[in-house]
Amino acid sequence: MRDELEIQTDIVKTLKSIFDPEIPVNIYDLGLIYEVDINDKSEVTVTMTLTAPNCPLADQLVDEVSEKVSGIDGVAKANVNLTFDPPWDKSRMSEEAMLELGFL
Repeated sequence: MRDELEIQTDIVKTLKSIFDPEIPVNIYDLGLIYEVDINDKSEVTVTMTLTAPNCPLADQLVDEVSEKVSGIDGVAKANVNLTFDPPWDKSRMSEEAMLELGFL
């Protein structure tokens, strides 16, 4: 059985492979991922937000996160909680994302 650190590393790698449909930066570096929790049954809960509450592709993005995280070796189940509290702002972006988008 894989340990939690290995699974957590794979989750981050997977989240970095998912891109916001309107911005050419992955959702992890954009700061859309607020929390990743793995319980003792290897069930993962990803708490995330969107850059805007009225994002027309919200369902598609949430489904993609759920599907890809569920497919990670060692993950029994993945749940995605979408929240807008606190609201996203550009201060949540990684330095890499800010460079990519010309904010630095």
